[in-house]
Amino acid sequence: MRGGYAFRGEPGNEKESRCPAILNLHAIMDHSRANGPGNRAVIWFQGCTLACPGCFNPASHSRQPRLSVSVEAVTERIAAIQETIEGVTISGGEPFQQPEALLRLVRALRARTSLSVIVFTGYSLSEARSAPHGEGILRNVDVVIAGPYIKELHTAEGLRGSSNQTVHLVTNRYRLCDVEQTPQGEILIDGEGVVSVSGVGPPRVVEMVSIGPSSFRRPREESGAKLESDKGH
Repeated sequence: MRGGYAFRGEPGNEKESRCPAILNLHAIMDHSRANGPGNRAVIWFQGCTLACPGCFNPASHSRQPRLSVSVEAVTERIAAIQETIEGVTISGGEPFQQPEALLRLVRALRARTSLSVIVFTGYSLSEARSAPHGEGILRNVDVVIAGPYIKELHTAEGLRGSSNQTVHLVTNRYRLCDVEQTPQGEILIDGEGVVSVSGVGPPRVVEMVSIGPSSFRRPREESGAKLESDKGH
């Protein structure tokens, strides 16, 4: 048990529900270059009891419903843009705290697309593997970035927010250098003037306009532009 969240049951023996899988998400971004190799869609899960001190995205910690959407709807959205992206990155929040929905999502992405899949988790790889549906999840991803964020070990390099975190190449889709060449952060401005800041070392735009991380997805006017806070890991 870590961060008030206990995994239950023996790994590999879980039964999947027949009900439609509903994801509790923090946000979805269709295009990003700071969340893994190439141009990627990013899916941020909502809810994380690990609550690492100094986490870049504390607004994603609450387990209260934020954006409830079916796995089918997310998969359809990703499939519709798959010709324009290289892969999908799943972050949070803590994806492994929604194990069945995560399993169904990565399986659906494998079945419907040829896109690569990267997953961030605050658990170690062994903890993720022993989690409910852990083995099945890991069989359907290409890269896992594992370990809690430790602010005293902050590094913001190679998709690792802190130096204790580890990169696991589950398949041969990528080399370590491909992951390490990912930009630390990015600033995106959409057609409505909403500014999104993302990555393991996002630019400090949020501080420059004196607006905090909790404002994410609740944009407010600042010098004529809307601003969303960072979506870091």
